Amino acid sequence: MLILGIESSCDETGVALVRLQGVALPTLLSHALYSQVAMHVAYGGVVPELASRDHIRRVIPLAREVLTTANQTLHDVDVVAYTRGPGLAGALLVGAGVACALGAALNKPVMGVHHLEGHLLSPFLSEDPPEFPFVALLVSGGHTQLMRVDGVGHYELLGETIDDAAGEAFDKSAKLMGLGYPGGPALSKLAEQGDPAAFKLPRPLLHSGTLDFSFAGLKTAVMIQAKKLGDDLEARKADLAASTEAAIVEVLLKKSLSALRETGLKRLVVAGGVGANQHLREQLNVACKRQGVRVHYPELHLCTDNGAMIAMAAAMRLQSDEGGMTQAQPRYSFDVKPRWPLTELV
Repeated sequence: MLILGIESSCDETGVALVRLQGVALPTLLSHALYSQVAMHVAYGGVVPELASRDHIRRVIPLAREVLTTANQTLHDVDVVAYTRGPGLAGALLVGAGVACALGAALNKPVMGVHHLEGHLLSPFLSEDPPEFPFVALLVSGGHTQLMRVDGVGHYELLGETIDDAAGEAFDKSAKLMGLGYPGGPALSKLAEQGDPAAFKLPRPLLHSGTLDFSFAGLKTAVMIQAKKLGDDLEARKADLAASTEAAIVEVLLKKSLSALRETGLKRLVVAGGVGANQHLREQLNVACKRQGVRVHYPELHLCTDNGAMIAMAAAMRLQSDEGGMTQAQPRYSFDVKPRWPLTELV
């Protein structure tokens, strides 16, 4: 069975083709991705209307590229999967509309996929895939959550952010330092040159006794520190960036370790864009090795939003039959869910 996956939730257009065969893990045959960063950089952030229009321009050429690379045709596709939510409404509608149009034209079933479930299952595309059950740290641009994952569709929320997510803390702090867009990667790169102990920044909710997160206070502390530095900010920017990154990473690290202790599980999955942060990976690798915990990540090029994770999530749903065949039907009316808690899939 071949599953074509389409991702268009924000500012990346992704298309991928995955093969599902028997009980083996689905195999990624090909994928293609187009990032809109160059277009949005002039505005300092994602412009939803521009993002939607660009998805329209990119999705069909990317689909052709993926099929050609895999030496397949549209008529070989058995299921068309797309990101139903969460995300930007207009951007989601592009992927949903194209997927349902393809399904109708080919008389093939379509399947709406939860964006965060795609991230959650993306490490199964890596050379070192995890095994169920595990604790998952989901750290994408707008989401920070800890989940217990016992299988496809079996998710228990352990903790989540009550305000800003880790990705937002990176981006907003970067903007306060004048680093521009995209802020997170720029801050991390600058942090390599700085002293992470230069400034004493808060670690919100670190000792709260819960697995919830809060990063709004950290952003405010960065703003205050930047104002205090005044004309000296430029000279101390690397130190402030390193201190900010260290604060975010410490919270993510210690909350993840607490989740492992509370659940008694010995396997951790880290997924989402912030999961590509090298400092976070290094700290988690050291701490988890010390505690006898296996830690798994998606490949670096699959940490960002991409079609491969959508096709993979659809394939694993179909394979486990956790609502898979019910969701993959030849019905071509569609809606999208810009706000869609992952816990609703349970």
